[in-house]
Amino acid sequence: MKPQILIIIMFTMISGTMMVLMSSHWLTTWIGFEMNMLAMVPILMKKFNPRTVEASTKYFLTQATASMIMMLSITVNLLLTGQWTVLNMNNQITSNMMTIALAMKLGLSPFHFWVPEVTQGVSLTSGVILLTWQKIAPLSVLYQISPSINSDLLTTMAIMSILIGAWGGLNQTQLRKILAYSSISHMGWMITMTTYNPTLMMLNLMIYILMTFVTFTLFAYSKSTTTLSLSHTWNKSPLIASLIMALMLSLGGLPPLSGFIPKWMIIQELTKNDMIIMPTLMAMMALLNLYFYMRLMYSTALTMFPSTNNIKMKWQFENSKKPILLPPLIVTSIMLLPLTPMMAILY
Repeated sequence: MKPQILIIIMFTMISGTMMVLMSSHWLTTWIGFEMNMLAMVPILMKKFNPRTVEASTKYFLTQATASMIMMLSITVNLLLTGQWTVLNMNNQITSNMMTIALAMKLGLSPFHFWVPEVTQGVSLTSGVILLTWQKIAPLSVLYQISPSINSDLLTTMAIMSILIGAWGGLNQTQLRKILAYSSISHMGWMITMTTYNPTLMMLNLMIYILMTFVTFTLFAYSKSTTTLSLSHTWNKSPLIASLIMALMLSLGGLPPLSGFIPKWMIIQELTKNDMIIMPTLMAMMALLNLYFYMRLMYSTALTMFPSTNNIKMKWQFENSKKPILLPPLIVTSIMLLPLTPMMAILY
């Protein structure tokens, strides 16, 4: 893809998300979603081959279906209230339809089937955009309509997403699929907070985007897409392998790393609302996530010989691109826990 065309497409995608974030009118919100979706399809097909075409088609069909349900919800809401205001969605039927449409766009269970397949079929750079930037617009709309959302529907989808995200990643060897199931699980944790504390949901989103972006960047830097290629990283660049292991533990929510902050705050908020069983189930499912991250760590560092083994070294060109912003991003995605009191004051 030519750089000029890529710049135009990226600008369209960013403009679509910004339009959703800034608009208080349902029509402009829907147009922003459409701009974002249509710009994302060529980004997914940046490396043109049959797998990217298949992944882009799956993404387009799912997102188009979600957009149709969203437009139906907007139209019914207009007929009932006579208003286009985003904050005015008091009817239960329109609110449920909008929640389902946004769940399809986010990849929440039971509408999660497209997320691992699309992520696996595209490149690492397209995958990181799919799993980070594309979550901002739907979650911002959920944030705005959170007072009128059916909490039972949202809680059911959140628990199912955490369960699917935990179980689905157990038997995977492809790193992109593992991160896709991790994304489904993290979305479940965020959605749990939508009706109780939407600000905490946005804090979770920011930390999740930071950790996922850095993880994808390190995978791209070490040219790793499978567990096997990741296990070859230790002989070639042990520092990168160590950082990937720390990020995996942070994504799993292990203290004292940054990924523990949102889980700690969410469990605390749920117990404040007299909910005991739900955070217990969520914490148990988080252990499954931690298990497949630990399995990655085992295959990366604990299956190698103590000495340098030339047979297992992967031949490849040295990466000439120097990651300038990577060190501070790695530090923030691992060592944010001391700032928890300040974050607690903010939310």
